[in-house]
Amino acid sequence: MGSSTASRHMKISDTLNTSSTITGFILLGFPCSREGQILLFVLFSVVYLLTLMGNGSIICAVRWDQRLHTPMYILLANFSFLEIWYVTSTVPNMLASFLSDTKVISFSGCFLQFYFFFSLGSTECFFLAIMAFDRYLAICRPLHYPTLMTGHLCTNLVISCWVLGFLWFPVPIIIISQMSFCGSRIIDHFLCDPGPLLALTCARAQVMEVFWTIISSLLLFIPFLCIMGSYGLVLRAVFRVPSATGRRKAFSTCGSHLAVVSLFYGSVMVMYLSPTSEHEAGMQKLVTLFYSAGTPLINPVIYSLRNKDMKHALKKFLGI
Repeated sequence: MGSSTASRHMKISDTLNTSSTITGFILLGFPCSREGQILLFVLFSVVYLLTLMGNGSIICAVRWDQRLHTPMYILLANFSFLEIWYVTSTVPNMLASFLSDTKVISFSGCFLQFYFFFSLGSTECFFLAIMAFDRYLAICRPLHYPTLMTGHLCTNLVISCWVLGFLWFPVPIIIISQMSFCGSRIIDHFLCDPGPLLALTCARAQVMEVFWTIISSLLLFIPFLCIMGSYGLVLRAVFRVPSATGRRKAFSTCGSHLAVVSLFYGSVMVMYLSPTSEHEAGMQKLVTLFYSAGTPLINPVIYSLRNKDMKHALKKFLGI
């Protein structure tokens, strides 16, 4: 075990010494013995396959069950489609890294991952906001809901989420990619993240760090405030419902989405808004791993367990 670890470290060192010009980066990931790397490869392969199956099942259930052809479930199917791509932006490269001795990612590959990971994450923030808006209309404006949340509006909202998500970060990412990187090429992470990348620049880019903090904060807080505003109005409407059965039904409708919002926003805010997160590489990796791979795995379970229509559609689709 010791000899294999030493050999792997030698290969990484040899890779670092082959050229003084930076042509790529080394993603350390989760350093451990060769046996540990193989165990992690198996574990995350299972997580990845379960994520694809869980989210894919929701998409298929919504597609083939006519009763689920409503805005709420159409948004859920699109959200599941997004989750598949979100986890795919990081996990396959991480799996390849577990089996690699050098753990090198090319310069272009690093920034492509950087762009897609953050763009898909941005799209998820917007999706969570419009799903909350949909629940607000369904509960607070039930009589007008069919005329307000039309198929045309639902389609426009979905397209807007994707467009806004992919237009939020390209400018700062392009600027960072044009910077000069000096010294070590080692990134103590399993993906290309702005913090470790900016730490490798030849001169500290304070303006870029401030700009990145501003646009990241706006991305997190604007949708989050919309979600909180929507659920504030929902709670006010629910407490006015005279029957306990009606209140339970309303809370059940919103419960799944609130659980997903709590998991995603809780971990992301710990990651990017905590003043100490940049100093704790291990915690940084674990939190990022949770919201990038853990939540896409958990979300289908949350939505299917708490929704009778979805459970029935999944059973019908799976032939259970």
